[in-house]
Amino acid sequence: MGKNVTTDDGHGRLGSALSGLAVAVGCVLFLGGFVWGAIQYQPYTVPTDSMSPTVAAGDRVLAQRVDGAEVRRGDVVVFEDATWGDLPMVKRVVGVGGDKVACCDSGGRLTINGTPVEEPYLRSTGPASLATFSASVPDGQLFLLGDERGSSQDSRVHLQDPGHGSVPRSAVRARLDAVAWPPGAMVERPRSFAALPGGVSQPGPVKLVVGSVVAGAVLILFGAAYGPVARGLSRGRRVPSGAGAGAGAGA
Repeated sequence: MGKNVTTDDGHGRLGSALSGLAVAVGCVLFLGGFVWGAIQYQPYTVPTDSMSPTVAAGDRVLAQRVDGAEVRRGDVVVFEDATWGDLPMVKRVVGVGGDKVACCDSGGRLTINGTPVEEPYLRSTGPASLATFSASVPDGQLFLLGDERGSSQDSRVHLQDPGHGSVPRSAVRARLDAVAWPPGAMVERPRSFAALPGGVSQPGPVKLVVGSVVAGAVLILFGAAYGPVARGLSRGRRVPSGAGAGAGAGA
């Protein structure tokens, strides 16, 4: 008498448990990444080209919420100050309290306390500023310049203000970490500032946040797709129930 041959459909207890676990872990990573990112970062739209080519007008950037005390030279920050129009602005910090910022030396470079600073992020290869200037930064203040030195309205146009063109650290709202749209690179900390006292700041967790979201999405898709794919493969391998009976009758 022929025997009916059956096979497991590929979606047994172990497979079901693993796919469910993948979906659960994926949801934690995916949603956790979004929550973590929302806590750490604030999206901004860059209003002008004053920070070109680092960021351009209309770029959507991710800026980490930080206290002004955490800001270091070389950071690109979002700040608001009544003297500057009381609107969110994006500039690069080149001087902190106690610094003497001047331009330009014989090589056309910006100097911090007499030390020339290389600025590879500038658009042009000419001098770091078309207009010469010198300013002492009061304690607790920041001196800010745009990367597009030819058109940026920055600390240079506020040199006659009480703060000599600087803004309080408390005016800082966030520090740029990356360009979100159009998809771009990280906003790097310039190495030239690293040798100065205080060094440069460390990047925020934007890579970990993005990695968590992407990993979560992959796990969710994998877990959700496992069952249908496994069942399809199982059906292709299944032996028809009548095959064994037919063979026995012929013998």
